[in-house]
Amino acid sequence: MGAGARTHEDLAVPLGRRLALLGVHLLTGAGTGVMTSVSRAFAGVPGRAGLVIGVLPLVREDGGVGSPAGYPNPWVEVPIRTHLGKLGTDPFSRNHVNVLTSDVVVALPGSSGTASEVALAIEYGRPLVLFGDLDRARDLPHTVATAASVDEVIAFVRRAIPRACRG
Repeated sequence: MGAGARTHEDLAVPLGRRLALLGVHLLTGAGTGVMTSVSRAFAGVPGRAGLVIGVLPLVREDGGVGSPAGYPNPWVEVPIRTHLGKLGTDPFSRNHVNVLTSDVVVALPGSSGTASEVALAIEYGRPLVLFGDLDRARDLPHTVATAASVDEVIAFVRRAIPRACRG
């Protein structure tokens, strides 16, 4: 999970590559920014076992039917089209699907959408680790894990879902 407006390539690219080597699937909100960066990096790993999955919003800014511009990004291999918009923790937000479908939630820097996914991960008791911009953790429960490096994120993922990690 992470920013739709910023790519955070320094975090997202190495994370995407390393996750692909674990043999897990990658699930994002299918859009731009971090979602594109991590998806592109994950998809670019030769011989990877996992797929790039994207949960798409239906509601467009112009009120039309279909996903907004930029959805799905070109690296999404399994698009999950929903009737849900982008409304934070609102019951009709696709963020619930993103969080509940994920075995582990890795939250990169972002804005209100990412903050709502972090809140939902806490609410639903999903394994959660914050990566980058660790100041975000100061207002969260002390049980929320933080990671200052990709190695720390990968170690967290391995602990949370050892059955799924092959590498």
